[in-house]
Amino acid sequence: MITLSHAMVLAAGLGTRMRPLSEAMPKPLLPLAGRSLLDHALDRLTDAGVADAVVNAHWLADQVAASVAARRAPRITLQREDALLETGGGVARALPALGNAPFAVVNGDAFWLDGPHPALKRLAAAFDPERMDGLLLLIRTAQIAGEVGRGDFMLDPLGLLRRPEEGEVSPYLFGGVQILSPALFAEAPSGAFSLNRLYNRAIEAGRLYGLVHDGVWFHLSTPDDLEHAEDVMRSGVIRALF
Repeated sequence: MITLSHAMVLAAGLGTRMRPLSEAMPKPLLPLAGRSLLDHALDRLTDAGVADAVVNAHWLADQVAASVAARRAPRITLQREDALLETGGGVARALPALGNAPFAVVNGDAFWLDGPHPALKRLAAAFDPERMDGLLLLIRTAQIAGEVGRGDFMLDPLGLLRRPEEGEVSPYLFGGVQILSPALFAEAPSGAFSLNRLYNRAIEAGRLYGLVHDGVWFHLSTPDDLEHAEDVMRSGVIRALF
């Protein structure tokens, strides 16, 4: 179990599949249920006790800067990236601002509703720095409307993750919410790289784990996905379930 104090929100992507909505506005600033996706993520982090967060920005970065400047909490460091660093490179650059303890990383377009217990607090309670370099929130593919492909990870009874082998179909997708240890970035490459490179190394070391989400998660890749999520939120079905 850890206490979360620091986090990063990945908001620098181009959001190409969300065009034309993302042509004039960064995808994390698109509205859903009355607030931007970025604000939803930062709200969840604040509720989980995070006091300091890094938000990276590249595409239409001035809009992201204006959005985070309007917030009171958490304290935000804006990381402007002139060149895209991808997920791993973005977090690696932010490490000096993320402290020495495990921290949360949330995709700027991740939108979820908590189940009986908040997802970030469940992750923090389950994170064991002695055994783990990363703990990822997983979503059951059966609950997802939209294309899920072959899934992302296989999960064993103890929570250890591995990649699906050829011919295997995983019942889980990565939900874009995670806790990572600074140790995961030991000997990380410089420049742009994907977090998947570090996940694979942690899998080989037996130090990448997963936790299955017990609430609702929305797949937000295209404008149709966003419209569907808005319709579901507006319908009141979610409030009835949770």
